Amino acid sequence: EKMDFLMQSMVKMSRLETGILQIRQEKQDLSETIRRAVADVVPAAAAKEIDLFVDCPDGMMVPHDGKWTQEAVSNILDNAVKYTESGGQIHLSVERQVDIVDTGKGIAVERQAQIFTRFYREPEVHDKPGVGIGLYLARRIIELQKGYIEVRSETGEGACFRLYLPV
Repeated sequence: EKMDFLMQSMVKMSRLETGILQIRQEKQDLSETIRRAVADVVPAAAAKEIDLFVDCPDGMMVPHDGKWTQEAVSNILDNAVKYTESGGQIHLSVERQVDIVDTGKGIAVERQAQIFTRFYREPEVHDKPGVGIGLYLARRIIELQKGYIEVRSETGEGACFRLYLPV
């Protein structure tokens, strides 16, 4: 199962980097994309008894690639679930941007630039599942849609990932 996940991630990364997979931005309801991304992580969040809160108005027509934006949001949510202890919380809200805020372990300021590089894993999380591709893919997907991702975090204080898509 881990090998399959790694292979799928590597194939996605390779196809995005070589331009084989094209991002197709179409004006569509962002709330549907968010719902699918949240559904991807609900079982893992429930298993860890993490409260997941979503505030996303219906009918937000935003040009984006639904499949790949879902992948980017799912990757960030997956990390939020992985690095938030049992009983923690994750909040996802959509206004002019998509905010994903968790009560997890946080990210040291000096490491925040590195978390979006391929295969980067923080030294203290090597016992957790993952290969260090998720945030890299998320950033590439959002950049290919002419958007960007910011992170705000401090060690022990959780993290806030903010995704901007052009409107």
